[in-house]
Amino acid sequence: MTNKYLFLTIISFLMFNPNFSQNKNQVVKSENEWKNQLDNLSFQVLRNAYTERPFTGEYNLHFENGSYNCKGCNQTLFSSDNKYDSNCGWPSFDQAIPNTIIYVEDFSHNMRRIEVKCSKCDGHLGHVFNDGPRETTGKRYCINSAALSFKKE
Repeated sequence: MTNKYLFLTIISFLMFNPNFSQNKNQVVKSENEWKNQLDNLSFQVLRNAYTERPFTGEYNLHFENGSYNCKGCNQTLFSSDNKYDSNCGWPSFDQAIPNTIIYVEDFSHNMRRIEVKCSKCDGHLGHVFNDGPRETTGKRYCINSAALSFKKE
């Protein structure tokens, strides 16, 4: 019985201690801080899982060499080497930089999809689908331009 209480005490401490974090690099901000940092569309996409209209985003047909970063925290998410034109209306990548993406089941809009979020700031990026190029990964990371910034090589 004593071990059970010790285990529960340790778990409670870890869960509720504000100084404990699984990821020390995690970016946590208030809603007002996000609003002050981001333009309105980027705020809606990253913080409220909004989707920008297709074929309107800055990076849809953008093919310069460099990296695509999270607009919320600047974490590098995708390389231009993995970007391709899927003709879906949003920037598409066949793979992400390892350990930069969180995958979440999304049942919104009467669909079953996999939402992709930034692992550093938990910002909504878009979704990943299994209809990408078969000669590479078969994945299509369908990402909102408003969630990205670009760093030229």
